[in-house]
Amino acid sequence: MLARDLAREAIRVNTVQPGLFDTPAMRRAPPEFLAAMGRRAPFPNRLGRPEEFAHLVLALIRNPYANGAVVRLDGALRMEPR
Repeated sequence: MLARDLAREAIRVNTVQPGLFDTPAMRRAPPEFLAAMGRRAPFPNRLGRPEEFAHLVLALIRNPYANGAVVRLDGALRMEPR
């Protein structure tokens, strides 16, 4: 695990697994598709906002004990396998 390997160098490693976010790339999709995808998230029923991603990243940085964390940020949305 990278967090363990880098611990001796006092480097922390955390990751964020984002779900569907309202980004410029996503805005290229049809509005109906974006609305439908947002409604699929159990709560809140919308796409994630970039500032919410940033807020989580800052919280992980500011918490000195956070190391080796993998945090899902997806409104509890689980995509079905194809």
